Amino acid sequence: MAAANPYQTPGAPVADAKTEQYSQIRLFSAAGRLGRVRYIAYSIGYSLLLSIVLAVLAAVIGYFGGGGIVLGILTGAGYIAMFVLMILLSIQRAHDFNTTGWLAIVALIPLVNLVFWFIPGSDGENRFGQPTPPNTTLTVIVALIFPIIAAVGILAAIAIPAYQQYVQRANAVQGR
Repeated sequence: MAAANPYQTPGAPVADAKTEQYSQIRLFSAAGRLGRVRYIAYSIGYSLLLSIVLAVLAAVIGYFGGGGIVLGILTGAGYIAMFVLMILLSIQRAHDFNTTGWLAIVALIPLVNLVFWFIPGSDGENRFGQPTPPNTTLTVIVALIFPIIAAVGILAAIAIPAYQQYVQRANAVQGR
């Protein structure tokens, strides 16, 4: 009989083969959980989508003439749908850090709704369900768009007027 190889990998499982269970992402429901990155990405994505749709509608209605009342009704309906969707996303985000969905009411207060951006979610399962699945690359990219655009916008708002003043002073010194 051959001697057993002491350097052979063990044949028995050495750890439990436990697979992580994730919850489903349901956008149009108040049940379930939604992670931070998805909350930011979906909020920005829906805002951009609504803006694009309303701009296209305005261009189409303006091209065919008139329709200011129709455009106003469609715009109002779009913003109401956006409001409902943001409340649903805020409820799911509150569930992610194991808090009641009633906390979504603070989303109505300007800048206080940023609390949903910074509070981390619960690790593992909580009373509202399984953890959310890992974020995709596209979700992370969309979530990063807003802070980058905001930072560039602030820098541009400071730099452009300063540059214009610099050009005016330079032209005044040269006597133009």
